[in-house]
Amino acid sequence: MAKKEPISLAMNTRVLFVCMGNICRSPMAEGVFRHLVRQAGLDDIVKVASAGTHAFHTGETPDKRGQAAAGKRGFDISDLRAKRVKESDFDDFDLILAMDWDNLSALQQIAPKRAHHKLQLLMRFATEHETATIPDPYYGNVQGFEQVLDYIEDACAGLLELAKRRATQVAAA
Repeated sequence: MAKKEPISLAMNTRVLFVCMGNICRSPMAEGVFRHLVRQAGLDDIVKVASAGTHAFHTGETPDKRGQAAAGKRGFDISDLRAKRVKESDFDDFDLILAMDWDNLSALQQIAPKRAHHKLQLLMRFATEHETATIPDPYYGNVQGFEQVLDYIEDACAGLLELAKRRATQVAAA
């Protein structure tokens, strides 16, 4: 029996989703993308995490409304805990995806210049929705969380296509 070749580390795609407090949008995005990655059989080469630009909620679970909305669609995010973006994240991740302009701006201010090419808006990967940003549902109602999930699912599907292309390009090289 032939020995299985180890997967090249160059195939890895490491994604960090970022919102303000890491209790609504970014953990929902982490949960959705983690689910899609698992379904695609890419868990070994695609790493997923989330963080906030602020430390208001460090250690807390995601917002209950977000957990409920995600759960209804089959995404369990109850195991996630809020954390703040740290300096090492700019080296540890290939893509750092902000939910809106304010968080993208905050990331640009704290990221070293060498990491600026990694910073983007998550909605850049969407194909169904035209909006550039994902609104913060925190001060709204349950419907706001449903809308946020619509946007996140759309963008994460596009992001998964990028991860698949990266995996196959490097595997073929």
